[in-house]
Amino acid sequence: MSDASDSENLREVLAYYDTWLAFNQRFQRVPGVQAAVYAGDGVAFSAAYGMADVEDDVPLTEQHLFRIASHSKTFTATAVFQLVEQGRLRLDDKASQHVTEILGTPLGERTVRELLAHAGGVTRDSDAADWWQLQTKFPDRDELLEVLRQESSAVTPENERFKYTNIGYGLLGLVVEAASGTSYTSYVQTAIVDKLGLSGLGPELDPARLTEYAAGYSALSYAPDRVPIEHVDTRALASATGFFGNARDLVTYFSAHLPGDDRLLTDKSKREMQHPLWQTSQDDWPRYGLGLQIAKTGDRRLIGHGGGYPGHITRSMFDRSAGIAVSVLTNAIDGPAGQLAEGFFRLLDLAESKERPGDAADLARFTGRYANLWGVTDIVQLGGRLYVLDPAQGNPADKPTVLEADGDTLLVTEDAGSGVYGQRYVFTFDADGRPETIRAAIGLQLQPIDRFTLPPRVTAR
Repeated sequence: MSDASDSENLREVLAYYDTWLAFNQRFQRVPGVQAAVYAGDGVAFSAAYGMADVEDDVPLTEQHLFRIASHSKTFTATAVFQLVEQGRLRLDDKASQHVTEILGTPLGERTVRELLAHAGGVTRDSDAADWWQLQTKFPDRDELLEVLRQESSAVTPENERFKYTNIGYGLLGLVVEAASGTSYTSYVQTAIVDKLGLSGLGPELDPARLTEYAAGYSALSYAPDRVPIEHVDTRALASATGFFGNARDLVTYFSAHLPGDDRLLTDKSKREMQHPLWQTSQDDWPRYGLGLQIAKTGDRRLIGHGGGYPGHITRSMFDRSAGIAVSVLTNAIDGPAGQLAEGFFRLLDLAESKERPGDAADLARFTGRYANLWGVTDIVQLGGRLYVLDPAQGNPADKPTVLEADGDTLLVTEDAGSGVYGQRYVFTFDADGRPETIRAAIGLQLQPIDRFTLPPRVTAR
């Protein structure tokens, strides 16, 4: 496709992505959703939906901060590779060469590379990790060292399998401190965050900025209503889970991991970080590199990380070949951040799945969100074509119905199995040219969502 077509496709996808995110924030009962997209050498999209604080009626903004949890591992891995490039450590160094307090222990024999890849067989969070429920404090340095010295913390032999570990990344934070000669939080703040000039990122809870943080909330699976969850310091596990951020600054940070950008690392280091090593499940994908998760959506290889903090679920991913990064942050412990971030790339794939037609200017008058008793239907312009999509589906581009304009009607030219091939959506428009009524291809009437209401009881006429 041409650059002009790519630009138009992106514009159409972002326009619909905005409405799809807004719908899902309400439909999935998430207090707040914040999202951003980096494309074309800058932040192309940034938005916020819902509430930062439900109890105090504070709307969520693009500037609110989220606890981005295991995104921290990408910063830790970046710091390690910076120190490798500076000659201060090697990936094949044993951890005890830098953290001498664990010399002679099983985990002291694990290499930096093994720890980065979650291949060291290290306990995930120790035998007692109720800090994740705020029932105890996160471990300080001495408490982390106590866990690291325990023989039982080496659960499996090194390089036997992928075994995700926050404790292992806590150890990497100690390695960074020893190799850099400064605290973990000071090093990553100076060498990564400040170097990129980002004020909406930081390595640990900042008490001076508490009013900027979105409140975190519990899940709906065990109670009908959400309750707020306090923000806490993650102390010695900051290198595994301490970071905060907003979506705009996160996608800008991940743009520095794209090829050709030398602000943080050489391309050689980035290739090594992003190389898919270990399967993280029984399926071939997703995989894990050195501090980065690698997944596949369609034919795209998406690199990034997720984060789960008490009250916040977050996800960021970038396509290095397309130069696009997406970040979605939610302030609920069951927030669908992964689904919402992946949804952007699924919509972009749909827009790019067919050659863009020459003139699509007249199609916009049909687009919108329509409803009847059975639910909501979106008619969307993507890639210069019209599609019927269901915004309530996890995958917004799953089994789309393809439409072709013919006067004031839309002919179904591709049917995903609903039996309406060859039938039509019939529109009437008001004096301002806005859709007034729509007779769907299955014969049921639809109304624009802003005009659709239900009576207190639906009764037969």
